[in-house]
This record gives sequence, structure tokens and C-alpha cells, in this order.
Amino acid sequence: MDSPNIIVFTRDLRVRDNPAFEAAVSMPGPTVALFVFDELITDKKPTSSNRFQFLIDSLRDLDASLKKIGSQLIIRQGKWVNEIAKVVDETQSKQIHISNDFSLLAKTRLEALIKKGESIGFGVTVHSGVSLVEPGLLTPADGREYKVFTPYYRRWLETSWRKPVKTPESIQSIDLDGGHIEILEKYDQKNLSPFLLKGGETEGVSRLNDWMAREISDYEKGRDDIEGDRTSRLSPYLHFGCLSPLEVALQALEFGGDAFVRQLCWRDFYLQILHYRPDSSRKDYRDRKYEWNKDPEAFELWKEGKTGFPIVDAGMRQLLAEGFMHNRVRMIVASFLTKDLHLDWRIGAEHFMNYLVDGDIASNQLNWQWVAGTGTDSNPHRIFNPIRQSERFDTDGKYIRKWVPELKNILGNEIHDPDRKLRLEVSYPEAIVDHHEAIAIYKSKYSG
Repeated sequence: MDSPNIIVFTRDLRVRDNPAFEAAVSMPGPTVALFVFDELITDKKPTSSNRFQFLIDSLRDLDASLKKIGSQLIIRQGKWVNEIAKVVDETQSKQIHISNDFSLLAKTRLEALIKKGESIGFGVTVHSGVSLVEPGLLTPADGREYKVFTPYYRRWLETSWRKPVKTPESIQSIDLDGGHIEILEKYDQKNLSPFLLKGGETEGVSRLNDWMAREISDYEKGRDDIEGDRTSRLSPYLHFGCLSPLEVALQALEFGGDAFVRQLCWRDFYLQILHYRPDSSRKDYRDRKYEWNKDPEAFELWKEGKTGFPIVDAGMRQLLAEGFMHNRVRMIVASFLTKDLHLDWRIGAEHFMNYLVDGDIASNQLNWQWVAGTGTDSNPHRIFNPIRQSERFDTDGKYIRKWVPELKNILGNEIHDPDRKLRLEVSYPEAIVDHHEAIAIYKSKYSG
């Protein structure tokens, strides 16, 4: 009998268009489907309960999909490399298949797995699947990362994408104690945002098809409609690989969704930066010598949605309630923290990662840096005026009324910046800073 082939799932929790999974199934011998809860992640405090529960949902759904084609998901917990090596020993496998990933943690443990294989006699084959175009495939003249989005986007569009792989119809599997039900129940989360999305490939495909039919043709116009909430909300399904970015892009192009595909390119753009600069998850990508303030009280008010700026407070309260925030609002609240309060982007990014169900190291950290002025933006001093942004993108104030119930009865333009009398009547706080004064101070400190 041929030795088994192991597919180690990481951020590719799907059976559709999964090159690593398809390769494992296509080789002679049975297939072992494995996921390991890495103690470096599970023991980290704090962890995002929202994102962790989405992961649990996704693993349950993946297990159900595998069972339909003759297998099951084996789940282990502990030291990632050691647990994989134990399964290799139990099954006498000679080959592991895995999707490539680009965070410092992912790269470090993959290198350790390859070395482990060399020492005890198994091979590791790495496949694409997390990104649409692999980091390192497109490089400028210096052979490293593209530092500006537009030239990268031009090259990205010209690149030939791989062909989607077929979903296996059946799997030859072996009996192996997985203990997966008990492990998943152990990791079920308690302190969740009340309106959290359900994870998994099944839910992701359903949401993709529904949203594409309703919104993709008008995406360019609708994506900044804060009050209409017309964005896809596919980001957590892409983060965990419940959806293939390639399949999403191809489906969008069928509906004329070029503007949406451009957003998928932003995802690849940040992945290739992280690939070459893994330290950018914590360090300034461009060191502009900022000296950030330290104001714990202002930071707490920002986190709780009590800044006195309605659009900022609405966004921060949506984050707590849903583990999600509209992208336009993410930019507004990030600008407010870094440019109005002049607090370090890292503490804002960490707060986002503690709640966001789509919290992705590359996209979250580098988008924060883009707004803060330490990242890839060619205009490091870009400023989002919260009141003007609110008037433009939440014109009727529906978004604010939904998430800031104190203001639900305020009509007209006053919703964006209520006067002092109205604030007192509805017990809504005064603005913690004067936007124009705060920005003047910011510009005086960093005029370069």
C-alpha cells in the first residue's frame, strides 16, 4: 500500500480550488487532512474571541465537507511542528502538502517543518492558495517588494493567473484518531460580539453568490455607502481561506467587477510587502520619526466609542458589536486616533486585531500604517476630517443612528456634529478635541 499524503490546512480552510489539497489527493495513497492548533497562537493573550470562533465554525464546516467525500478532519493541538511530526509517524507518511503563507510566524514554522522533514525523512511541498498572485512573483527592478500600489497593480493585471483546480469528488482515507469534536468544543468561545458572522466555506460561498448577484455591478459607487452597508463582508472568508481569492476574482470579472478585483489586488500588495518586510507588522514601514503621544484616557474613549465625534463613535461601537467595521469608517477612525489624538498606530491596530473577525496581519497593520503616514502612502500626511467624511458618506445619518442610539432622534445635518445643547439633552459627550486645532498641532510638528 502506498504511504499516505498529509494535507496540513492553515489559512486555506476549503475543499474548492485548494492546490495543496488537490495535490495531496491526486498522489498515490490515502490522504490525511490535518489541522493543528498552534500553542503559539492559542496561548497568546489576548486573542480575538471573534476570530477564534469564526475559525471554529470554519473547521466544523471543513470537516463536514471532507466527510461528504470520504474523509474527516484530524485536529491536534500543541507545538505545531511536533504535532505534525507525530501524525507523520503515526501514518508513516512521506509527503506533506501545505499552502504558502507570509507572516513571520507562518514563515518561521514552515522553515522549521521543512528542517524537521529533512531530519526524519518526509518531504514538504508548498503550494499557492492564500494569495491570488504569489509574493515574490512580481518584483520591481531592485528585486524586492513594490512600495507603491499603482505600478504593482499594473503588473498584477498583466500577470497570467493560475487555473482553478477541481474539487476532489472522493478521497481514499485511513482510520486515525482525530479527537476533533472534543477539541473544537474546548475552543468554543464565550465573549463574542453579539452580531458575529458565521464562518466556513459553505457560508462564504452562499454569501459570495448572493452579494455578487445584488451588488457587484454597482460596486464602484456602492462601496463607500456607509449607511447602505453594501460591501461584500467577504474579508473574513478570504482571511481564513474559506473562499479562494482566485475564484472570487474570476467570478467578479464575469459580472464586470473590475473595481472589486482591484481591492483583491490591494490584499496581494500588502502580502508581498509583508513577505519582504515581516517586521512591518510592528515597525514603521517608512520611519518618519514620529513621536506619538501617550494618553490612556483618550485611547479608552476612542475604544469605547465615546469621543464625541458621531461617525468615529459609530464605527468603534460597530466593531465591538459585530467584529467588523466598514472600510471607509476604518480609515476615519484610524486617522482620528493618529492625526487628531496623535496616538501610536500600533495600539489602534492591536485593538482592531482583538475584535476584527477578518483581522489579517498584512491588511490590518499596513492599512493602519497607510493612514498613519508610516506606510506605503505617497501622501504621509493624509487627514480624514470626521465631520466632512460623515456628511459625505453617511449623508442621512442612518449609520450613526444605528450605532449611536443617543442620537437616533436627531434629524438633519446636526446628526454629524450636534451642538452643545443637543448633546446635553441626549447625554452625548462633548468632542474630546477640536479637530482643526488638533490637526494644526499635528502639521506644525510634522511639516515635512
